Amino acid sequence: MGEHSRTQRLGAYAVVVDGDRILLTRISPVGYPAGAWTLPGGGVDHGESPHDAVVRELYEEAGLHALSARLVDVHDVHVVAPGRDDRFEDYHGVHLLYAVEVDTAVEPRVVDVDGTTDLVAWVPIADVGRAIDPVLPMVEHAIARRDQFVAGV
Repeated sequence: MGEHSRTQRLGAYAVVVDGDRILLTRISPVGYPAGAWTLPGGGVDHGESPHDAVVRELYEEAGLHALSARLVDVHDVHVVAPGRDDRFEDYHGVHLLYAVEVDTAVEPRVVDVDGTTDLVAWVPIADVGRAIDPVLPMVEHAIARRDQFVAGV
């Protein structure tokens, strides 16, 4: 098996639910895994608060301002398998999931062009895993608990 890298990454993600739809982003060819759908969000920079990170990432990936953001849940994934550039890796991702409210009248758009996000869209929840596929496990996790992410709950 040889040597492999060990990585642990802390990320903050926005779960934005509007009725029967959820805001999702697609990972660009420069990201990993390219083409997969995920929640708006990403890595918490060294010294950055997770709350500030989710607000920043939401704007960079969706062009939306958070009207409110409330930490609701923590999800994690641990994978030991071939990863980026087909290198074997031991990856542990810890995902802080925030219930975020936005102005739904504002059309989402990717602000950080040429980054790890190439598309943002409001997606009918019923399409996730069908017309919208593949999706990362944290999306399925959030959808299974979507009532916890509704504003005001």
